Amino acid sequence: MVSAWATRNSLVLGQVKTQEKSNEITAIPRLLSILEIEGCIVTIDAMGCQKDIVEQIVEQKADYCISLKGNQGRLHEEVREYFEWARANDFKGLESSYAESVEKDHGRIETRKCWSVSDIEWLNDKEEWSGLRSICAVEAERIELTTKKQSIETRYFISSLASDAQALMRAVRKHWGIENSLHWVLDVAFREDQCQIRKDHGAENFAMLRHIAVNLLKREKTAKVGVKIKRNKAGWDTNYLLKVLTG
Repeated sequence: MVSAWATRNSLVLGQVKTQEKSNEITAIPRLLSILEIEGCIVTIDAMGCQKDIVEQIVEQKADYCISLKGNQGRLHEEVREYFEWARANDFKGLESSYAESVEKDHGRIETRKCWSVSDIEWLNDKEEWSGLRSICAVEAERIELTTKKQSIETRYFISSLASDAQALMRAVRKHWGIENSLHWVLDVAFREDQCQIRKDHGAENFAMLRHIAVNLLKREKTAKVGVKIKRNKAGWDTNYLLKVLTG
């Protein structure tokens, strides 16, 4: 199941089931086609880093910021090598943008650094990526406060946005928020991974119901508790259930 998540409003906007013997690559265009995304920034995992998908996003008058991995020939390797070279030379002679943020939460300190450039004429097949204007590297350094364990991960992205490291880092950060705001909620509050409904359209229909429930529970703001407790409360208290359903 491929879902569209509106980060700012914490809402599931739509979903499309992947076809049998297929994957997200064919489902993403179908999902995009039913959404009004003009003026939005679309972020997708590396699976969605496809030229046809990028072209569709631009045709629907939206921007994109898409993760890179090794599924696009040499593109990921070229971008990685470029940033390794640029950082080693401290971006001397290059027009670049830099942003940094530090957060302390959940027993750890996380420092994020983002470098972006619009100097991309050297990229092979650049013209085949519709609207491509910038590339960026985002480094996340995590230090566990109790164990002092340190980890560093660097990810790379292509984007139709201008080379603004602050804006690109914000888009990347918001994209990964879907894990906590949607996937984690579905797993913990609704136990989606344990659901054994498989027959016919049952899995797709129940996924839709769970998405509707998440939207309604997140919209309800009077109870200052998590989605799981809100769901339990709606089952215990008919008046609260009506409040959730009617807004």
